[in-house]
Amino acid sequence: MRLIARALVASTCSAFLLAAAPSPAGDLHGYSADAAKVEREWEAKFRAIPSPDSLREDMRHLAARPHHVGSPYDKANAEWILAKFKSFGLDAQIETFDVLFPTPKERVVELVAPTKFVAKLQEPTVPGDPTSSQQAEQLPTYNAYSADGDVTAPLVYVNYGVPADYERLERLGISVKGAIVIARYFGSWRGIKPKVAAEHGAIGCLIYSDPREDGYVQGDVYPRGPWRPRDGVQRGSVMDMPVYPGDPLTPGVGATKDAKRLALSEAPTITKIPVLPISYGDAEPLLAALTGPRAPEEWRGGLGITYHVGPGPAKVHLRVKSDWSLKPLYDVIARIPGTGAPDEWIIRGNHHDAWVNGAQDPISGQVPLLEEARAYGALLKQGWKPRRTIVYAAWDGEEPALLGSTEWVEAHADELAHKAVAYLNSDTNGRGYLGVGGSHTLEEFINDVSRDIEDPETKLTVWKRNQLNDVANARTSEARDEARRRANLRIGALGSGSDWTPFLQHVGIASLNLGYGGEDGGGIYHSIYDDFKWFTSFDDTSFVYGRALAQTMGTAVMRLADAELLPYDFTGLAETMGRYGREVQKLLKDKQDSVREQNRQIDEGVFTATNDPREPLVPPKKEEIPPFLNFAPLDNAVDALTRAADRYQKALTKAEANGGAALTKTDLKALNATLLQSERALTLADGLPRRPWYRHQIYAPGFYTGYGVKTLPGVREAIEQKNWREADDQIPRVARTLAAETDVITRAAEQLEKLAP
Repeated sequence: MRLIARALVASTCSAFLLAAAPSPAGDLHGYSADAAKVEREWEAKFRAIPSPDSLREDMRHLAARPHHVGSPYDKANAEWILAKFKSFGLDAQIETFDVLFPTPKERVVELVAPTKFVAKLQEPTVPGDPTSSQQAEQLPTYNAYSADGDVTAPLVYVNYGVPADYERLERLGISVKGAIVIARYFGSWRGIKPKVAAEHGAIGCLIYSDPREDGYVQGDVYPRGPWRPRDGVQRGSVMDMPVYPGDPLTPGVGATKDAKRLALSEAPTITKIPVLPISYGDAEPLLAALTGPRAPEEWRGGLGITYHVGPGPAKVHLRVKSDWSLKPLYDVIARIPGTGAPDEWIIRGNHHDAWVNGAQDPISGQVPLLEEARAYGALLKQGWKPRRTIVYAAWDGEEPALLGSTEWVEAHADELAHKAVAYLNSDTNGRGYLGVGGSHTLEEFINDVSRDIEDPETKLTVWKRNQLNDVANARTSEARDEARRRANLRIGALGSGSDWTPFLQHVGIASLNLGYGGEDGGGIYHSIYDDFKWFTSFDDTSFVYGRALAQTMGTAVMRLADAELLPYDFTGLAETMGRYGREVQKLLKDKQDSVREQNRQIDEGVFTATNDPREPLVPPKKEEIPPFLNFAPLDNAVDALTRAADRYQKALTKAEANGGAALTKTDLKALNATLLQSERALTLADGLPRRPWYRHQIYAPGFYTGYGVKTLPGVREAIEQKNWREADDQIPRVARTLAAETDVITRAAEQLEKLAP
């Protein structure tokens, strides 16, 4: 996964160029004044330790050779990270799991009509890039968890291959049944493309990188520039992770040696049709051979051809065969025991495996994690002792299916449910702005942390730089005013795509995902060119943003670990739930209005689906107008949640008065135990419809987006998929979930009120 931040407008008013000052010593939420003063002193010492030189050398080592799951260098890297943790004075070990990870044995893509063309399916070595020549160790270009298959069929171009694209094809009178589809990357997570293709009757799928999004249209290609070259290919998993991530054969349980496993034929997350990724060099002859209707304007990419949809006369032969054996995983886990509340855990993770050398993804995030651990080791020698236990994890197997984190969470689920306070994740990191997504109970907390971190280029705080960017790039005057006036910058909700997924959406652990980016564009994602040479030429070349990530993450982990009172905030959560509720109500109204207008056009014979009169058209059928849905239970639940959040905030303000003396007078163990359950309350044991592994009722990856988040997913997706009975069932389920959250917050408020009567 990669975080993309927004570009800063060059004309930002100079009047803004004053950094927000760090918060005063007594203004750390969850701390008494005396404890806050001590905490800030330790945090300042911590932030002085991370070194760009150390980051560079660690990346040079970890990205020196390909290190995919099951490879020799993957194990070697895990052992090297383990030795590093131990050298810092941390208690560390490797936990192993055995998972299904297919690797390719046969790959064929060839155009067999109207002319002959055989795809290379090979990324060439680049002169001057030493690791690009390690071909004997590189995984070939392929999509993991593609079904085996050998098919020959007409080709159809389906744009991004998402449901809306098939609706457009239907209006053009084109079916993909019995065809092989070719879809371009972007528009959704790659695993959605074969999933939707199979649902529409396709028998094979090709996914290519179009230069419009991922090549020379964006800029100079590698090695001259950072963008994907003609023969570059994006590897990646196509497992149906919106159903569940992790080992396909052990859903819900850790993939230990003695775990009960499904038969391969029973695994629902493996694709139903064969899939392969190809370069735009290999895709161009296939697309050029298509005739049929011209592709709609927005479907046309950056290749120098006329884009047609097909089908035919292009006919393609696709063959995929894999080795479906189990491979070992090596999760490296380090611990710093807490001295005051050892059974409350702060967990920090980043994965260490890659598709090939993986300098950007994931080593750019892994080396800051190591610097954080090194800094903690230095502080421990100086006498620092965290109140809570800190767990550091270097996950294996993230790239194929979030394997290492998911299996670890499933193996430790009961313990985590009682002990985990928060999980903090990173993945890739680059140059630019701090990107933040996560649980809204932690929105205020991470805003406060970002006010204390200096941006290495502007010397503003990273919070102020983000605020200026939000103001400069706001699309509406309302958004601009909010960015100027709102106390906290909004954080995004989390779908899937990295290792927070099992923590947040399966167990219900408050989570954050952090990373810098937005000024580090490039197109080497999941290719052999994601290596040390590329990263040090085009990304965070001085490693100052790697240091900034270490400072940001390390400060956040320390602050959570040392707080007397867990610093969750519920007013921002309640406000966000209100926004989500209004969004799903607007979604329904927009659908009702759209159907009314479509039916009117059909009645009057004026319906058009395209601006191109040459494009054949099959008029749509009239639809029933979506029914009324009763959102009153959801509205009432949000109102009750808001009142409980306000009550808790008032009690907290009173407890923090007079230097937070109330926080030092009594044992906060019971109150913190209540607060720890606040994210758990947003889950239901039976999960979401048709995917019970995903238990969180507020955040989930979209069933047809993959990585992209769906908020209030049970309600939102039922409306999107026109399943009105399910939508009617899901609204009260979400309302009951928010009521459970309200109960937790109310209990916490009552406990807090007794501390400062």
